[in-house]
Amino acid sequence: MLRELSVDELLAAIGERTPAPASGVATALTAALAAALAELSARYAGNEDGAERARTLAAELVRLGDADTAAYSAFMANRNEETRAEIVRVPEEIARLADEAAALALRAADQVSASVAGDARASAALGRAAAGVARGLAALNRGAES
Repeated sequence: MLRELSVDELLAAIGERTPAPASGVATALTAALAAALAELSARYAGNEDGAERARTLAAELVRLGDADTAAYSAFMANRNEETRAEIVRVPEEIARLADEAAALALRAADQVSASVAGDARASAALGRAAAGVARGLAALNRGAES
């Protein structure tokens, strides 16, 4: 779904009065943006392995944004332990990958020019923020009413 929407369409979808897409998608996309900036930073640092890992993280985070929408929709339709487990697992995975993107960016920050270091620091800040929000969503979803 996410790859099929324009930015304007995605913003409109998130802003609708519907349970999903919502904060899980926004968090996954924020983390994907962090990963893209980490890729840029790693490339400037000459770390092609890090850049490729960051690219993989970004793609996985977009996939997790779609997974979050599907998981939450399934939970709303059938509130059971299986669907609850998925609305916890997905944001936990988003958090883990967001942390990894932030770490990649921070490794590059000391190896690049000041202007690119700004991108690396932005990546790290976005990644840490996304990870924190995702962990909060997972905790909230653990206690979601059935």
